[in-house]
Amino acid sequence: MNTTTNAQTAPNAPAAPGAQTQNHGERHREMPVRAMPAYEQIKRYVIKRISEGDWKPNGLIPSEMELVKEFGVARMTVSRALRELTAERVLTRVQGSGTFVAPQRYESTVLEIRNIADEIAARGHRHAARVLTLEPSDDPQALEALGLASGPAFHSCIVHSEEGEPIQYEDRYVNPQVFPEYLQQDFTVETPNHYMVRLAPIQRAEFRIYAQKPDAHVRRHLAMDIGEPCLQLWRRTWVGDDVATSVRLWHPASRFHLAGNV
Repeated sequence: MNTTTNAQTAPNAPAAPGAQTQNHGERHREMPVRAMPAYEQIKRYVIKRISEGDWKPNGLIPSEMELVKEFGVARMTVSRALRELTAERVLTRVQGSGTFVAPQRYESTVLEIRNIADEIAARGHRHAARVLTLEPSDDPQALEALGLASGPAFHSCIVHSEEGEPIQYEDRYVNPQVFPEYLQQDFTVETPNHYMVRLAPIQRAEFRIYAQKPDAHVRRHLAMDIGEPCLQLWRRTWVGDDVATSVRLWHPASRFHLAGNV
């Protein structure tokens, strides 16, 4: 099934953080770090170069032998790293030509993730974004959802409008190891969704969809009546082995519908 939306937290979603969560609890104790296998280090290096924009989609990356020299490891170690990244659709390998960064794409077996600005533009309407929050956060639920032993994570809250009418409240936490420059972006010009998919291919996602009444904070920013329900979508996405982002998206039921096809 393909759909036309994004996602975020809800009551029974697995450890999803929330901007309105007041229970900050005790932070996780950092565990001793074990030595990472060499092939895993190479995988993370490749993903980092892609996420930072050094290696572009469809671009040729260094050969196996170049990576062998750079890391000082056996060729079979490099080969395993590239083979696994190819299976994860981060890279593509062309016999006789080399290894390339895979084309940018979002994938999910059920949900097609789309940029809210693109959806609005496709309707011939004008998109606008108002940034409410853009800051580091030590929210313990956010750190758990992102798989981080310690903080901070990055946190943004943005209201998206169509022709001046608010239709989405985006409450997002981001892994700084995957998107280290997130807090320096102007999200009135480019949405977080567009920024992240432009930098790093996303391998997998999990999501939940809920019908839920918003709290007063969300209701006020979406200009909703008291008692009006929201469609809330929660989603986590991965880049390689790392959780890249955990996001909740709130939509007024009277101004939004979820569509798809099978």
